[in-house]
Amino acid sequence: MRARVIIILFDGIQGLDVFGPAEVFAAANRLLPAPRYEMIFASTAGGPRGLSSGAMVDTRPLASVRARAGDTIVVPGGDDAPVDRAAVDPALLRWLRRNARAAGRVTSVCTGAFVLGAAGLLDGKRCATHWSACDRLASDFASVEVLRDAIYVVDGKLWTSAGVTAGIDMTLAMVEVDCGEKIADAIAAQAVLYARRPGFQSQFSDALVAQVEASDPLGASIGWARRNLSVLNVDSLARQSGLAVRTLHRRTRDVLGVTPAKLIERLRVEHARTLLSSTELPQKVIAGQAGFSGNAQMQRALKRNLGVDGGAVRLLFGVGSRRRRRPEALAS
Repeated sequence: MRARVIIILFDGIQGLDVFGPAEVFAAANRLLPAPRYEMIFASTAGGPRGLSSGAMVDTRPLASVRARAGDTIVVPGGDDAPVDRAAVDPALLRWLRRNARAAGRVTSVCTGAFVLGAAGLLDGKRCATHWSACDRLASDFASVEVLRDAIYVVDGKLWTSAGVTAGIDMTLAMVEVDCGEKIADAIAAQAVLYARRPGFQSQFSDALVAQVEASDPLGASIGWARRNLSVLNVDSLARQSGLAVRTLHRRTRDVLGVTPAKLIERLRVEHARTLLSSTELPQKVIAGQAGFSGNAQMQRALKRNLGVDGGAVRLLFGVGSRRRRRPEALAS
């Protein structure tokens, strides 16, 4: 019997949140000797549901679907208004509460976490969501631990991912658990993904780009900081921004939710991670180019921000890792 993937739709849902995971499971079916997954698209009332792009997807009524062991329930996300409507849909929340107990996995993509939260399925759990929604999720559900820098989080049978394409990373991890690393790597290669990201991979770089408005002095200053990591410190960043140090502290807190020192550390970690994954430079050389005082300081910063040291980053994403993760490895 195939494991079913029950993807729940509602009007206004983000298409990539739906079809990113769906296509990963479908790709696994094509690569396996026999298909493993059956895809079910369902909604409260059934019938066609409109995506945020205007496309329509036909769905089965949720009442006709009952989850069983081995099934994966997927709740995609979208903009605030459609997600908020879904989060107060009594039939949807009732179905989730009843069927979550039987399913093998309960998952959300992006802001779909708010629907799981409204059903009480995040209570006491660790989870991820889109970086822009982390504060709201933590505020709305006080018992939930929101991991703001995570691409996806696994807490028992609860899987939650960050924004949009992070759902693909999470689904690849599920396929790896179900079918093995070779299948997941082959799917990633066929999808032309640069690298499969583990759950600890930070969203912070995307947040820097998206959160800082073009008119804000921090925007240009962050660009300058990336180019000048060797001389970067709080004072030089303040001068470049045209702000007093105290004002810089307030501005980075308001805009990015971090201190200037933490911002600088994350920019250095970002650059170090790029060099670790794209070059074979010695780690002590990378530490210098990223502006760290030495390799030991870089390793501590990597562990604080990514949860792993430079060796693990290189093993997962380095040049040698990509040689090992070639598509033809599936046949070996």
